[in-house]
Amino acid sequence: MRIAITGATGQLGQLVLQQLLQRTEAFNIVALARDLNKAEVLNQYGVEIRPFNYDNSPEQLLSSLKDITHLLLISSSEVGKRVTQHQNVIQAAELAGIQLIAYTSLLDADQSPLSLAQEHVATEKLIKASHLPYTILRNNWYSENYAMTLPQSIETGAIIGATHHGQISSASRLDYATAAAVILTSDGHQNKIYELAGDNSYILDDVAQWATEISGKPVVYQDLSEDELKQTLIKVGLPETFADILADADEGVSKGAMYSDRKDLHQLIGRATTPMAETIRTILSQSLS
Repeated sequence: MRIAITGATGQLGQLVLQQLLQRTEAFNIVALARDLNKAEVLNQYGVEIRPFNYDNSPEQLLSSLKDITHLLLISSSEVGKRVTQHQNVIQAAELAGIQLIAYTSLLDADQSPLSLAQEHVATEKLIKASHLPYTILRNNWYSENYAMTLPQSIETGAIIGATHHGQISSASRLDYATAAAVILTSDGHQNKIYELAGDNSYILDDVAQWATEISGKPVVYQDLSEDELKQTLIKVGLPETFADILADADEGVSKGAMYSDRKDLHQLIGRATTPMAETIRTILSQSLS
């Protein structure tokens, strides 16, 4: 078995590497990265590092997949270019004779109202059409997506959003990384789709309460319309495209896009998922120390 991870320098990719090293030897792991200078941080793991750019042709990518049996395709961060980029990787995986391709998709992708779902659904179709053995990891929202902005929210006294008090079943990035490592190092996952979400749900009002309790400073949740949230995010400096994605995601929460009672993630990692309050405590302890 030889396992390769795309996007290995990213936050999720590095966590997957760490989890793989708890389950197999370093010589069984290959880190694929676009920027080899940035990838120098991966030397600490003792794994082989190979160049890998999603924009390259399948033929160009093929050499980096030599002797690889299991491939984790972490979805591209370039929204709008993902389908073409993913298609390059999938075709290269076919040429390389990959025995299993795992892909990080989106919770309930084929039913999700989120605009982000479209490229994930298209990628899933490409994978299935390729006839490669596959595992689809439909990851829900990362808890860090909300928790990482809390230091600023504590300063202003408010969390802004457009969730309309909808339920969110997120999990930590480490939880999802652990699931990916389990899939890549164990049998019985071929041609399966896993809906991955946290064990417990919460609303952003809860997040405000936890932030208040942990920081000792009052924080409230301020619910806005989707357009109000988008315009506010643009005013604070976010690119319009990214602001639109975040506002759309929040609006999707109100439609149930981030709620799930499935326990696939819990079962895969063999433990309870990380509570949102714990993720908040970890992030605030780092920022407030």
